[in-house]
Amino acid sequence: MVRIKGEEEIRNIVKKHPLELRRIFSIVAHIDHGKSTACDYLMRRAGLLSDTLAGDRRLTDYDEEEQERGITIFTSVALLNYEYEGKTYLFELNDTPGHISFTGEVSRALRGSDGAVVLVDALEGVMTQTETNIKLAVGEEWVKPILFINKVDRLIRELKLPPEKIIKRFEEIIKEVNKLIEDAAPKPFKEKWKVNPAAGSVVFGSAKDGWAFTIPLLQKKKLTANIVLQKYAEALEKNIDEPILWLRRNLPLDEALLEAIIRHLPSPIDAQKYRMVKLWQGDIKKGLNVKSMEEAKNDLETWTAYSLINVRSDGPLLGMITKIFIDPRSKRPTLIGRVFSGTIHDGETIYLVNAKKSIRIRRLGIMEIDTVLPVDEIPAGNLFACQLPDLIPSGETFTSMEYRDIPGFEKIVYASEPVVSRSIKPKNPRDLGKLGEVVNKWVSADPTATFTKDEKSGEYILSGIDPLQIEILVKRIQEEVPIDVGIPITVYQERPLARGVEIKTKCTEGHNKLQLYIEPLDEKTQQLIKEGKITEMMDSKERARILREEAGWDTKHARNIWAIEGTNVLVNATSGVQRLDRAKPYIISTFREFMHESALAKEPGAAMKVVVTDAFVHEDPAHTRAGQLFVMTLSALNISFLTSNPALFEPILRVDIKSPVDYMSNIIAILQQRRGKVLENKIVGDSMYIRATIPASEAVKGFADTLRGATQGRAFFGYQFEKYDMLPKDLQIPTILEIRKRKKEEGKEIGEEIPTPFTFKARMYPDAGHWRNAIIEHMKQYGNKLVIKEILEKSLGE
Repeated sequence: MVRIKGEEEIRNIVKKHPLELRRIFSIVAHIDHGKSTACDYLMRRAGLLSDTLAGDRRLTDYDEEEQERGITIFTSVALLNYEYEGKTYLFELNDTPGHISFTGEVSRALRGSDGAVVLVDALEGVMTQTETNIKLAVGEEWVKPILFINKVDRLIRELKLPPEKIIKRFEEIIKEVNKLIEDAAPKPFKEKWKVNPAAGSVVFGSAKDGWAFTIPLLQKKKLTANIVLQKYAEALEKNIDEPILWLRRNLPLDEALLEAIIRHLPSPIDAQKYRMVKLWQGDIKKGLNVKSMEEAKNDLETWTAYSLINVRSDGPLLGMITKIFIDPRSKRPTLIGRVFSGTIHDGETIYLVNAKKSIRIRRLGIMEIDTVLPVDEIPAGNLFACQLPDLIPSGETFTSMEYRDIPGFEKIVYASEPVVSRSIKPKNPRDLGKLGEVVNKWVSADPTATFTKDEKSGEYILSGIDPLQIEILVKRIQEEVPIDVGIPITVYQERPLARGVEIKTKCTEGHNKLQLYIEPLDEKTQQLIKEGKITEMMDSKERARILREEAGWDTKHARNIWAIEGTNVLVNATSGVQRLDRAKPYIISTFREFMHESALAKEPGAAMKVVVTDAFVHEDPAHTRAGQLFVMTLSALNISFLTSNPALFEPILRVDIKSPVDYMSNIIAILQQRRGKVLENKIVGDSMYIRATIPASEAVKGFADTLRGATQGRAFFGYQFEKYDMLPKDLQIPTILEIRKRKKEEGKEIGEEIPTPFTFKARMYPDAGHWRNAIIEHMKQYGNKLVIKEILEKSLGE
């Protein structure tokens, strides 16, 4: 393997190298299973790293924070050239993070990849992030995997296992990985994509010691796997390194891994034929049914489909921004993406399909670790890097100006969602605008995090998937703007457990009226929204068809969705209401605001279906302005929600813990004290592995420090978002009151007392007396199942 040198050589190989001799792939694994170490040996063969540093340098961990923590935080991209059996192969490699805090980087890297190398520690086996990575790669992005069982030396050195037990361990890992592949893979690939040692799609080795093999490679070299055991036995017995160096020379890791990649991971021309079926929102079948390129050009969508399938550099430009790289020194953002069809040119004006705006490309090139190597044009079948005058979020589809009407790509699916928040505000109030720009930059780079601004307090609320992600983001922001940071807090959800009363409200002067109810949104529809199969912007007829066929929706409701916010849906079920279009935008904006700050504690609303059933809109536009319609709509939403047996739902995290066996009882006791549940525990050698669940609220309250203290710093763990679950009933009211008190102290407009339906009685139509008995009877039906019973019972006395 030779490193590609010089702009002209890069330009030629990017433009002209045959598609069938290209491989674009990601290396994915659980934290500390050896991704970056394995990458070092690929860099060594590429001439980017010396033999003595390979395995120790972790070249793809270019960021200071990564080097300090010893974990990968950002996806690194490298361009490699490899000679194999008389042919030159071009590799574009993504090294991805293994920590759950940065799983968004994995999702984005996989969108731009055609294959995945899944690393598994031979001793630890399949772990939480291994499962997540396989599901994301195989199930969400239709990326074909191979398996690298790494750290085989641990089975020999630490466990001193005999050959038959090592083989059994390999078989267990392969079986578990193949079960995950079978469960996640699309039907045509459930068997085809399973890894097979005999075929060479499983690599065995030690990235630390720099050797690896596949079964076909051993056969070609007339060696057996026993040679590995013999060399380690000799090294341990004589306390010398030469036997291990022999393995590195004769079974070099990069040779086995790259041969497996070439033989078993697809080229862009092979992968896009099936990946575009999943990833493109257009009708890809149109491109399969044409007999010639000339025929395909008769229709734009057909020509685009044909170009995507065949990776045509002369087709319509269509690609996606998959990552925003922020230079650790200059803090300037560079966008990284993939061209799936057509050719992108330096200086070209492109059209952003989701943002619906045009923008000019600057400094087009290829990313290599942390450097952009300039290229004037990049055709389909390549990753690329560029700079833009404005920041756009990862996941944006782009095309050329002349093709702005072609369909874009499906949104990237993330394995986790924000469950932890911290407030930040500038130490100097004059830096508020700058802080907004900096926060937006980092959140655009990692859309698994979110931020909102409280206009009154000047604070930004950063939300992320766990405390570590927020900690890293805060540090990045702090480097550019001095800030004050609040304590970590948990993001709850407010959900209805039943259908609320169908309430009718009026505006202050009584000129406008609105009738609606809230009920729980079915789980299937929530799933369709999360998977991006149902969106607000999609064709309404297609959306209605999916809802009817897959979620059993009523036709009228399915055809009349006004808005989707998170996992909440606003439906217009009215008939013949005059001038409703005039009120519609105000109703929608109020719906969105309510879902950001719901009734119980101004936490986000979730899993709600809001159905508008009737309305009266005044004929005079002067009486249908935002102020009048907002209060009327917000009151209706609050009343119906508060009569739907509402409850707080808390995020539950799955946690994998690795520790010496001696600390098992301490760890289990800590989990139990924090409402944790042990799902599984096993002992392998001197180490113990515990899989458990724990509420996020308990995780942010010093769980990490307590765990480290109880194990003398020898416990290692990682989180995985599991689900939202209803907060235990005895904790509902205390938690709601605690949140309301905290928000009031932070300067938010919120009372300390939990509202009841009659808090909004002034807006009830015709009056509160008309609704009193109906609301009371409605709430009585819940009986002891009423979650915030003692608060809502106050309504009886109001």
